[in-house]
Amino acid sequence: MTYHDDPNELGLFWHWGPIVTLIVSATVTLTTWKWWPPEESLFWSAHFALYMLLNVLSLYNFVNAVLVGPGLLPRGWHPANPKEAKYMQYCKKCEGYKAPRVHHCRRCDRCVMKMDHHCPWINRCVGWSNQMYFVSFLFFYLMSNLHAFCVITISGYQFFMDSTEIARRHYNGHLERYLRQHFFGLFMAITSFGLTIGIVLCMLKLLIIQIGAILKNVTDVEQWIVEKARARRYKKNMKPFVFPYNLGWKLNLAEVFNIEQQHRGHGIEFPVVKGCNQYTLTLEQLAQKAEKRNRTRTYKCILPATGSWLPIWSQGLRVTFDSPLTDDPRIKLEPNDLIRVTRKRKHWLFGERVVGDDRRTGAIRGWFPRRCAIEVNDNGDSFAHAAANPEAAHESRRKVGKPKKSDKTNKDL
Repeated sequence: MTYHDDPNELGLFWHWGPIVTLIVSATVTLTTWKWWPPEESLFWSAHFALYMLLNVLSLYNFVNAVLVGPGLLPRGWHPANPKEAKYMQYCKKCEGYKAPRVHHCRRCDRCVMKMDHHCPWINRCVGWSNQMYFVSFLFFYLMSNLHAFCVITISGYQFFMDSTEIARRHYNGHLERYLRQHFFGLFMAITSFGLTIGIVLCMLKLLIIQIGAILKNVTDVEQWIVEKARARRYKKNMKPFVFPYNLGWKLNLAEVFNIEQQHRGHGIEFPVVKGCNQYTLTLEQLAQKAEKRNRTRTYKCILPATGSWLPIWSQGLRVTFDSPLTDDPRIKLEPNDLIRVTRKRKHWLFGERVVGDDRRTGAIRGWFPRRCAIEVNDNGDSFAHAAANPEAAHESRRKVGKPKKSDKTNKDL
């Protein structure tokens, strides 16, 4: 069974993230080589060999992070034991169950094993199969750019010191005339100097985040789940949640950097601490989602929503300027569509369109303009209609029954 079934893996490099990464790397490397000190001593030769080795290692791990991928769960996946399906979440997009630690990435449009996050710079998710390559890339890329920064700084300083003397002897002290002859080289040096500073700071931050997560054997997605679990259990006076995969820093490191141990569970089963099982985290997710469903409100579409990120012509400037500053998708709606809303803003709502018999394409979960829908009750009647017909509303409530407590106190979603 293969978990890397991308139809065109080389096509993954044809994306702005990998393209920008490779162009920036080539720019810094060539500029550093151009500004390398002219001394032919053994020290500087060994220095240059080390710098090129760091570049080769960073490129090797970058390519592997892209081509190896995070590990994709096959579409339509089911557990070997059908009885275990009740402990798992079902993915509507992939039409299969999610194994433990598996999450669906809407950018990859696949369920990803031990998904940490989607990285645009490699155009892939970071997960079970490629986290080792990704972290190694961060380290070697950090070291190579730190090396380049030092070389460009030292060479640049020496160049300006020499330029002052040359200008005094041959250009009557006019330094700008001499520098004008080396404009392109200076421009590339200054550009690469700025790039190396930015890259070093970004790589250092990402590396610290990744190492911290690896030492706890937790992904970025799981950190958010654990935080919600602790808050949920604290409010309900329940037993504190125990994260099942934190085995101690040594074993946690081996889970990522020991290839033999890493592939032992094939990305589906993982070692857990005593008192937990493979579904401890999954059951907590199911409980959180059940509570989230209890907080949802049903809305009915009354005006078409185009699904546009900037609906200036259809919704106006006020709605457009108040558009949520997130990368969550926008959904396209048609009149009479039902949407389960979980988040509210002044001019926007976030929810999931109830899928009917139609096979409409596009996102079913995301933001849409608030004016395009009205809230309805369990019978599909709008609250505006109920306010205008109190007797009918009272009769409807009598038939439906007494509302749940969670429905009364759910002002903020």
